[in-house]
Amino acid sequence: LVPTRELAMQVSEVFQLFAPAISRQIKTLAVFGGVSSNPQMMALQGVNILVATPGRLLDLVGANAVHLSKIETLILDEADKMLNLGFREEMDRIFALLPEKRQNLLFSATLSDDVNSINQFLLHEPVVIKLEPRKESIDLISQLGYFVKDAYKGPLLRYLIKHQNMQQVLVFTSSVFSADSVVEKLLKNGIDAMAIHGKKSQKARTDALSNFKSGKLRVLVATDLLSRGIDIEFLPYVVNYDLPRSPKDYIHRIGRTGRAESPGEAISLIAPEDLHHFRVIQKKMGKWVTMIDSAGIKFSGY
Repeated sequence: LVPTRELAMQVSEVFQLFAPAISRQIKTLAVFGGVSSNPQMMALQGVNILVATPGRLLDLVGANAVHLSKIETLILDEADKMLNLGFREEMDRIFALLPEKRQNLLFSATLSDDVNSINQFLLHEPVVIKLEPRKESIDLISQLGYFVKDAYKGPLLRYLIKHQNMQQVLVFTSSVFSADSVVEKLLKNGIDAMAIHGKKSQKARTDALSNFKSGKLRVLVATDLLSRGIDIEFLPYVVNYDLPRSPKDYIHRIGRTGRAESPGEAISLIAPEDLHHFRVIQKKMGKWVTMIDSAGIKFSGY
């Protein structure tokens, strides 16, 4: 089980990469909303590994296309998110359909140290495996913050992209409205950009992500939908146009860059009202970010 459609597709692609190396035949299928369920129902025959978002899984159970009573292993990817309030109701319905005797595997980059806080009924004497991030992988991400008035965030973003000739820039905003508005202004200024968020059709989301990954699209503007788990090889730039609400989400966002030992740059645009929150984020991260005052930058023409 995964929180987003994009992650469902990515996880099933990874399973398919591994499948040829396994002695017996393994069939993997990803199912998610936003597209017709009929082809998914027809493809379910003989599936060993089902990668699903909770809503679509429940749709398929309701249509008698999937039965969960014989499941041997339940895997929650981005487990902290999956056990969050947003998914609570759907997850409780799914748990009720699963056999009591099963293996549970929970994965997340930011699982709480207090494993007991993760739904007690899910875990019985769990083995906790921690893969410590190699310190230099966090150090591969050069972090910068710009002091900027809220009204000048847009011009500053366009200035940085043009002035530093940035290619392949992932920009995070706090809302769908903000994402669309940033894209509109980038396009007006001759910068190729697309938005990806929950209000876009599945096709638009898939196309935007694939164009961005292949380097055809210069700027992808996203809500936090994309901050978790999505792997974009050699991504050089992540920009926090708006800060995320939680320090955990900040780490997930900037972790899109500096992957696979490739250096990356994470830039945050900090309005006066964000200052306190940004200090909290840095404190939790245990790393202080170099700050630059944008007051001296001439924004005319941006």
